[in-house]
Amino acid sequence: MFSIFNKLGWFFRQEWRRYSFAILLLVVAGILEIIPPMLVGQAIDTIALGQMSWSYIGRTVLLLAGITVVVYIISYIWGYRLFGGAFVVERLMRGRLMRHFLKMTPTFYERNRTGDLMARSTNDLQAVAQTAGFGILTLLDSTLWMGTLLVTMSVFVSWKLTLAAVLPLPVMALLVSLYGGWIHARFMKAQDAFGDMNEGVLETVSGIRVIRAYTQERAAERQFAEVTQDVLDKNLAVVRIEALFEPTIKILVGISYMIGLGYGAYLVFHNELTIGALVAFNVYLGMMIWPMFAIGELINIMQRGNASLDRVNETLGYKPDVPEPENGLSPELPGRLAFHGVTFRYPSSAVDNLREVTFTLEPGQTLGIVGKTGSGKSTLIKQLLREYPPGEGTIELGGVPIERIDMSRLKSWLGYVPQEPFLFSRTIRRNIHFGGGEGEQELQTAVETSAFAKDLQFLPQGLDTMVGEKGVALSGGQKQRVSLARALIANPRILLLDDAMSAVDARTESQIIANIRNARAGKTTIIATHRLSAVLHADLILVLEDGRIVEQGTHSELLDKGGWYREQFERQQVEAAQGEEGVERA
Repeated sequence: MFSIFNKLGWFFRQEWRRYSFAILLLVVAGILEIIPPMLVGQAIDTIALGQMSWSYIGRTVLLLAGITVVVYIISYIWGYRLFGGAFVVERLMRGRLMRHFLKMTPTFYERNRTGDLMARSTNDLQAVAQTAGFGILTLLDSTLWMGTLLVTMSVFVSWKLTLAAVLPLPVMALLVSLYGGWIHARFMKAQDAFGDMNEGVLETVSGIRVIRAYTQERAAERQFAEVTQDVLDKNLAVVRIEALFEPTIKILVGISYMIGLGYGAYLVFHNELTIGALVAFNVYLGMMIWPMFAIGELINIMQRGNASLDRVNETLGYKPDVPEPENGLSPELPGRLAFHGVTFRYPSSAVDNLREVTFTLEPGQTLGIVGKTGSGKSTLIKQLLREYPPGEGTIELGGVPIERIDMSRLKSWLGYVPQEPFLFSRTIRRNIHFGGGEGEQELQTAVETSAFAKDLQFLPQGLDTMVGEKGVALSGGQKQRVSLARALIANPRILLLDDAMSAVDARTESQIIANIRNARAGKTTIIATHRLSAVLHADLILVLEDGRIVEQGTHSELLDKGGWYREQFERQQVEAAQGEEGVERA
């Protein structure tokens, strides 16, 4: 149970001054709080002996008032220091998680649901933070404060009465320890269920258009109700155990009171204890109620914190399957791109997704990648992004294996536009600047190259228009062009376009291709596409089928070969002509 303190040892070592000061003040406050019951007991005995005077009353009242003020000030300071530490550990752990998320490759996100990762970043971290704040308080109060009270009661009142009154404590310790074990297992299940619920909310919000299109609102509502019921059931299972703490402790505290009062009266009757001492003892016994409850709170918080920290550490324990190279090289320029017999399979795939791919591309050239759906076009492009562990064969840039190149240097050369553009819920300007560059001229050049300048005239605030969640305020073609501008603004050495213009019309696509050719003279461009018109100018075109290169060459060379490329090109030419004819008639 207390292993959580070892797991958080790095934090307590880092914040040792904060916690040392808070604990010191807690001890001082505890010692001061022991004094008032003694004064009350002495006052009662003084009254019983008929020795009370106004001066005695005045001194006692002033002393009690002074102690109250000092304890108030000290309590404020230790509370601020101690509970502030809880927010610090939450911030540090959340930062660790975010850095870890940013290092992870797609494999990690394929194995872990977004909703569960969100739960670990919120609810679980709050439970861990509770341990570093309220958990420390309950630990000190249930041990140090209780120990101080017991010593005071034994030394200054009666060790016999103290021993008799604490007889129920071992029973309480046994029961709360048993309850704690039950809570740990149930809380783990409750947190897993909360992660499932988060995932359900995310999927519903993200897919709301599809849900409405198929009139599945009722089904989605029923499914969500089932998930939330599961969360409720699992949390109630935790609460059922938590609810046992208070009555258990109340019963045992009541037994302690009965023993204290009964045996205390016996000692007073036999002149072994004064009335004032018995009153002081009962006040101390009342002060022990919180430490006894603190034992239950401590077990509860520790078990919750342990379960949550285990979940967080499980996430942090994932190692990137594409690690940074040791002593990675940082060439000035990427140089020639060469694939030598590259075979690759996704971790979740049962077959090879690329097979014996071999080609060479000189700096400044354009590569076109075409083929049927699922032929491996996107997979080939992603080999340069190093999102997955390498397969067989080698990929070289400037004669250097890509695995030996420093990851940050490699990424600085690349500009990537995926099939499905992702836009942040910010302005168009900020979305484009996310790719790099800070100057207005760079921004305007990227906008013009991506053929987005005319669209800005019809947007309410131009570049400062908010795009909405995932770009919902823009059309598919507009989102693709903003995503393209984001890649272009950095002026990358190698531009990767993964079917990045599928949502724009053929005329706009031709304009964009022409703009890219003019703007990126001398730089490498790789275009994966279904439209052959986008790669007519390419220096090399690869035709993929089931992950293999079945044809390669320039546009004219592939037409002469008369294979799939020529057949597809002629079909698309006919479709384009029919489309233009239809527009003219309209």
